[in-house]
Amino acid sequence: MAPMDLTIHTSSLPHDDPDAALAFYRDILGFEVRSDVGHGKARWITVGPASQPETSILLAPAAADPGITEAERSTILEMMAKGTYGWILLATHDLDATFDKVQASDAEVVQEPMLQPYGVRDCAFRDPAGNLVRIRELRSGTE
Repeated sequence: MAPMDLTIHTSSLPHDDPDAALAFYRDILGFEVRSDVGHGKARWITVGPASQPETSILLAPAAADPGITEAERSTILEMMAKGTYGWILLATHDLDATFDKVQASDAEVVQEPMLQPYGVRDCAFRDPAGNLVRIRELRSGTE
């Protein structure tokens, strides 16, 4: 069977405050805004690194899917409040400088930069919606 030609285009994270999400991903992480559709709290915002125009993160209203029940919506919001619902893994060549910049923004630090037992050096924060944002250090041969 021939392999399919697939790329990652967009991944999604929930938000409960579009302005706070926009401030975190645009102003702190430095992502460019690709689109901002909707109004009020019902906004779908697409962001991504300028150097990767083909890859995006969709910041979507939490539990906006009309196919979920009220109980499911409540569970999603509870999990977001605990920081156990959404997460993303980012990467950088300069983990220490990136950590310092994000920490200076008063983002919630989950883990300072450290070398993990499995050989990856990384750190972790929570975005304004409680999503876990892990940032790993790229080293020669690990990109």
